[in-house]
Amino acid sequence: MTETDPAADAPLICSAKGCESPAQHALLWNNPKIHTPDRRKTWLACDEHEASLRQFLSARGFWKETQPLSDGL
Repeated sequence: MTETDPAADAPLICSAKGCESPAQHALLWNNPKIHTPDRRKTWLACDEHEASLRQFLSARGFWKETQPLSDGL
């Protein structure tokens, strides 16, 4: 019998503090002071928080792009 990872079946939740809504977007970013230019970190966002999370990352020069959340992420 093969064991499965319970986290693999868990729903993807928005990264905004206190939000428990399902994620709809993947915000790709990096901190150029500590990451190589091709490195991408990911925050997840629901529709309500996508803009505020993007603005937070953009203000620091971290935001690279937002993609619709796919099942493969």
